[in-house]
Amino acid sequence: MRASPESPRMFDSDWLDMFSRTPWWTVPLIWLPMSALVFVWGCTAGAHLGWAVGAFFAGWLVWTFTEYSLHRTAFHWKPDTWWGPRMHFLLHGVHHKWVRDRFRLVMPPAVSLFLGAVFGAMFWVALGPVWGPVTFSGFLFGYMFYDVMHYATHHLRFKHPWFVALKKHHMQHHHSPKHKERKFGVSTTLWDHIFRTY
Repeated sequence: MRASPESPRMFDSDWLDMFSRTPWWTVPLIWLPMSALVFVWGCTAGAHLGWAVGAFFAGWLVWTFTEYSLHRTAFHWKPDTWWGPRMHFLLHGVHHKWVRDRFRLVMPPAVSLFLGAVFGAMFWVALGPVWGPVTFSGFLFGYMFYDVMHYATHHLRFKHPWFVALKKHHMQHHHSPKHKERKFGVSTTLWDHIFRTY
């Protein structure tokens, strides 16, 4: 995908700039099968199905906390250095500058696959070869749900009250000066309530 008025250029290199754009559907295309595979892997390794389902939802919950924490800290961190503003812009500032850019709402696969491998190794080390995979599968599903919901809150108009409230929550983070450093949850408002950043 090339630069357009909706999706302005970020990099001088045409190749690098093209790979800075990702259509939303690549996220479920990659991560739904990956989540299912990892879940089956854990069950094959010995996880009882009932407990595995519980571990899946625990992993999803861990993702929601990770989502909130990363958004509140790393994504809004501006190091007081010469490279700080550029780093912040590339990491998250681009999204706040070009809110309607539909190709920069989800993480590029090269980045998400690398981070997925890192988090997967952490789950494996922490929980072992049986419970690590089934819990990680919920974490991956949570990530997929987050990225798809992020796209949806910016570009879709579902009428369901839950979605309307979630969209309002995220739009206030973007457009309300008093909520600029609040409302960090995207796929859930749970942690904003717990940490009083609602």
